[in-house]
Amino acid sequence: MFLFDTLSLVFVALILLGSVPNIFYSFGYLPHIKRKSHYLIHYFAFILSMIGVVVSANALVFLFFWEIMSLTSWQLILTEAKSKESIKAARFYFFMTHFGFLFLLLFFLIVTNGNLEIDFARMKDIASLFAYPTLLFIFLSLGFLSKAGVVPLHVWLPYAHPQAPSPVSALMSGVMLKVAIYAMFRFLFDVLYPWPIEWGVVILSLGAISALVGVLYALSEHDIKALLANHSIENIGIILIGFGMGMIFDTLGLKSLSIFSFIAALFHSFNHMSFKSLLFMGAGSVLHQTHTKNMEKYGGLIKAMPITALTFLIASISISALPPSNGFLSEWMIFQSMLGSSHIDNTSLKLAIPFAIFALAMTGGLAIACFVKAYGITFLGLSRSKNAKYAKEVNGLMKSGMLLMTFVVFSLMLFTPFYIKWFDKAFVDMGKVSVYKDIFPNGIWHMHSVGANSGVVSPLVLLFLLIAITMLIFFAYKLFNVKERVYHTWACGYETNSKTQYSTTGFAGPIRRFFSWLYKPNEHFTKQIIHGHESKFKNSLYEVHVEPLFEESLYKRVHRAVNYISYWVYRLAHFEQTRYSAMIFNILLTVLFAYRVFAYNFSWATFVLELIVMIISIKILIIGDKK
Repeated sequence: MFLFDTLSLVFVALILLGSVPNIFYSFGYLPHIKRKSHYLIHYFAFILSMIGVVVSANALVFLFFWEIMSLTSWQLILTEAKSKESIKAARFYFFMTHFGFLFLLLFFLIVTNGNLEIDFARMKDIASLFAYPTLLFIFLSLGFLSKAGVVPLHVWLPYAHPQAPSPVSALMSGVMLKVAIYAMFRFLFDVLYPWPIEWGVVILSLGAISALVGVLYALSEHDIKALLANHSIENIGIILIGFGMGMIFDTLGLKSLSIFSFIAALFHSFNHMSFKSLLFMGAGSVLHQTHTKNMEKYGGLIKAMPITALTFLIASISISALPPSNGFLSEWMIFQSMLGSSHIDNTSLKLAIPFAIFALAMTGGLAIACFVKAYGITFLGLSRSKNAKYAKEVNGLMKSGMLLMTFVVFSLMLFTPFYIKWFDKAFVDMGKVSVYKDIFPNGIWHMHSVGANSGVVSPLVLLFLLIAITMLIFFAYKLFNVKERVYHTWACGYETNSKTQYSTTGFAGPIRRFFSWLYKPNEHFTKQIIHGHESKFKNSLYEVHVEPLFEESLYKRVHRAVNYISYWVYRLAHFEQTRYSAMIFNILLTVLFAYRVFAYNFSWATFVLELIVMIISIKILIIGDKK
């Protein structure tokens, strides 16, 4: 029923590291919640269900805890449902999570022959006899990657995270998405191994696209929690880049490079858990002191909320992958894994891997720009609203949660060898080669990649040098008694106030214009003129709204198509019962023919014959004679 191998224990550790600081923060946040009993019951059930998922040993237990995890998180989104937006976000999340659950159920019914209580080893034996393993991979990917938030199944994140209470947003983004990553590891290794190279290319490409799309939409956001939700899409993409490279290297027989890539993906999973949880905690603190998620209403909060500002800055440095942070180390490993593929002679890889390198490099630069915007506009400058001007630091429990999560971020940087040793052990226990000594051949001071052109980085040396240089500058400042001179900010002759500062819209303007083909922004500019003079106006307003590309081009069209089909079926059911019965008969024929195709060896002759029968049946029974 339960499985406690190293991989499960590693993810149990991830869940606990993300949950314990969150519990402190959550109890400090609790006075802001009206439905306290509802929140606490579902909150702790949510944490326990995630642990249950990663220690499950058969499909029945796994699906049970997976559904509990989905339902409790859905109810947590509805904790503070005060508007149509909250209900819409919860409804959207409920649909997407059960869309994925449907494909997981299909996957498990096939690999267990209907007996959901068998263990993973027996599932592998059944899966190896299935005629269409790629279909199993598609079901698995749709089931788990929809929960992880991979493009194009990502659209629920920017809706659900902003509406959920901030501790829940931190748990969902920091921890729950990694449970889906655990499931990908578990079932690809335990059930579908070995895999063809095309599967790795698909995962790599999805990761690269998700990373780029996530960071680009984050840059255009004004809502601080929606911005962080889009960065979750970006970082899941980065994890999948490492995951895909591991799959590709394993297929090509490059076992050391494969495990190095998988360890990089695991390491970034832990890193994203830490800094994204901390960022959502900081965003929640700011939200409840200013009563808005709109960053245009922030500013100057570093003076009123120094602890929140400091912890948010540390997390921003880490998510921006600036050395020597933990985020930098895992992204460096993923870069090194891709650079280690230079000697591979494969046409599809020569296209996919350079694209992934480009995507990861561009993502890193855009992430820095995004968090310069997020941190600078939120905490620096002048207050942009009265609520920001009179904000105060949050209570002790919320500060304790943020400080504890800051220690987790630092531990992942300072004790990187310890974590990597456990990641390495997880793969050794699955029968893979150990690469720990290849990564740290000369002790913990230097990290090496395992490729042909091995790169080296010294995170602890970089950290100590950074501290030493900072202290040297500080002592020089005190020693030479440097005088401070204060001047008024020059604003081109205008009065300096909050309106003359950079806004989030203005900051992202150049990037938004460059990527206008993706954003397709709706811009509105209005001004109140004086006595009919265009050059003289009392005030003006510029607004820009970005329509998500995938939501507009994919989901809304599917929605319209489903509405059309459902209306057509409704008319058949109520006004043309004979044709409606004929349609049900044809659906049964389709199911039976599909079962023949998937359960037995494929035969073109049988397929063509059954297709002809279906066409004739539809023509005679449903379409009929048109006069």
